[in-house]
Amino acid sequence: MDATRRDLPPGSVVRRRTDRIADVLRAETTGGALLLAGAVIALIWANSPGAAGYDAMRSFTVGPAWLHLDLSLAAWAKDGLLAVFFFVAGLELKREFVTGELRQPRRAAVPIAAAVGGVLAPAAVYVLITAAAEADALRGWAIPAATDIAFALAVLAVIGRHLPPAVRVFLLTLAVVDDLIAIMIIAVFYTANLSVTPLLATALPLVAFAILLRRRVISVWLLLPLALTTWALVHASGVHATVAGVLLALVVPARPVSQHEHTAAPSLLERFEHAIKPVSAGLAVPVFALMSAGVAIGGLGGLVSALTDPVAIGVIAGLVIGKPLGVIAVTWLVTRLTRTGLGNNLTWTHITGLSMLAGIGFTVSLLIGELSFAAGTERHDHVKIAIVTGSLIAAVLAAVILRLPNRAGSRGNDATTRDPDQTRVGTATQRTTPDHPTPAATDANQPARFPAP
Repeated sequence: MDATRRDLPPGSVVRRRTDRIADVLRAETTGGALLLAGAVIALIWANSPGAAGYDAMRSFTVGPAWLHLDLSLAAWAKDGLLAVFFFVAGLELKREFVTGELRQPRRAAVPIAAAVGGVLAPAAVYVLITAAAEADALRGWAIPAATDIAFALAVLAVIGRHLPPAVRVFLLTLAVVDDLIAIMIIAVFYTANLSVTPLLATALPLVAFAILLRRRVISVWLLLPLALTTWALVHASGVHATVAGVLLALVVPARPVSQHEHTAAPSLLERFEHAIKPVSAGLAVPVFALMSAGVAIGGLGGLVSALTDPVAIGVIAGLVIGKPLGVIAVTWLVTRLTRTGLGNNLTWTHITGLSMLAGIGFTVSLLIGELSFAAGTERHDHVKIAIVTGSLIAAVLAAVILRLPNRAGSRGNDATTRDPDQTRVGTATQRTTPDHPTPAATDANQPARFPAP
């Protein structure tokens, strides 16, 4: 949707460089690295002599007061930039439901059920651990329930080169369903004051946005004001503004306009995802991490104090123990009760590693932590430390498990049900995702496989 880029001559040096940068940002490893870099910079800055500058930056207010949008930069990152992230997540979710794994209930049953277990179990672990703490501790029950799709896929991209394509498909399906549940949790349980009028008014720009897309009108000058109006009305309603990103994504058409003899033209959903994912991975998520992950630890004593807080223990245990427990237990139950099997080349070693990857909460967990405990409080800082700690432990354990020798996987094949179509489906899913474009999209002689909307 970048009008400036679209007006550049196809062969210009600036456009070629812009395309190369965008391709790098679409890589899952790049997005994960930038996310981690933002968090590390925030932690270092918040614990340096310049910590006052970090706090001043986060609290700096900007925006039109007459629209009640005079927000701090930290709030803009949480409410505004994360809406871009959730827009991309919503596009991935709809793509999976319309053209991906989720369109086939039999294939999607296991990872969908695993996602539900991966939400319920960590929440239960958190509640059990914090039940004896102060009453307000229970407000954070959903913090360990979320999976950071960007971070998890980035870790898998680094460590999973030898793994079958079905592993990525399973994780992607689990993560997008997990994100959908997290979005519903935010909308239902973390909406303090609901204003009905702006919420109902949201339908007007949203419907106009959908009609324009159905008519294949993709002018940025028409769509962007409607998207911003939808976001502003959701924000004014009291529902968390990131929900607007998902609503906008779900009305984007997912099916191709026309079909050629051998290849289908990219759908509007594919084009939007291709164009906006670099903004999400390269700007929205890293800046949110920069604004949210900074917490003054206060040395070893402060770290010990933070990690002995029942809330922090509940978050870490939920991510590192609850997530794997829920994913593995529900996966085992579904495969045993329905005899659907895990799919071609998937083993219980893979499921164990993927269940640990699902424990990388980070972005969405930080968001729910911001909504659960007031900024500036000691518990708010403890939650941040716990999320970073739990997510890193989960990532390391997942890397160790998924890097086990291939012979460990072959020994587990007796626990799987072969599905002759799974490899084809997994490969097809890879080909149609923007991170794995079709050969036509990567051919240097075809510069406009995914033209910017």
